[in-house]
Amino acid sequence: MALSVSVLLALVMLCSNPACSQDCALYPSHGNPETFTLLSQMEKISILSCLKDRTDFSFPQMLVDGNKFEKTEATLVMHEMLQQIFNLFSKSDSLVAWDETLLDKFLAGLHQQVDDLETCLEEEKNVELLSENSRLAVKRYFHGIILYLEKKVYSHCAWEVVRVEIRRCLFFINELTAKLRK
Repeated sequence: MALSVSVLLALVMLCSNPACSQDCALYPSHGNPETFTLLSQMEKISILSCLKDRTDFSFPQMLVDGNKFEKTEATLVMHEMLQQIFNLFSKSDSLVAWDETLLDKFLAGLHQQVDDLETCLEEEKNVELLSENSRLAVKRYFHGIILYLEKKVYSHCAWEVVRVEIRRCLFFINELTAKLRK
């Protein structure tokens, strides 16, 4: 797995080149249903056997209420969420929980979406001034997920609970993307 993570990191470096990017207006991979499907296929144990491990990660209410996001702010929020998901599943502690092939495909799909969104953000001016509250809310949310995994010692049930929660995040991104396309 160390080799495949190294290859993925090389791809990140290579595809941060503008020649590798696509026009933002096309939304080439945002809200990619294949990523959602791969995450669903990664289920190793039934969530029903992990009911005692469930927790409320408190998805940021400001994001749920933020149906009025401007395109740039929505892009920034989606980028931050996908980057945090990528970071979470790239941790060495996640390797024992998932099928390596599915994990690699999932991470590659996330990488493509993050890369596409970075292209969009490069085209925007004053991105840093926008939505710092939204960005911090996303970071706090994912920090809570990481603390939960640490508390549960990265158990299989803890990862399953997190996998289900990340599906919620991907669903949110899909809905936000659909609204931006209108």
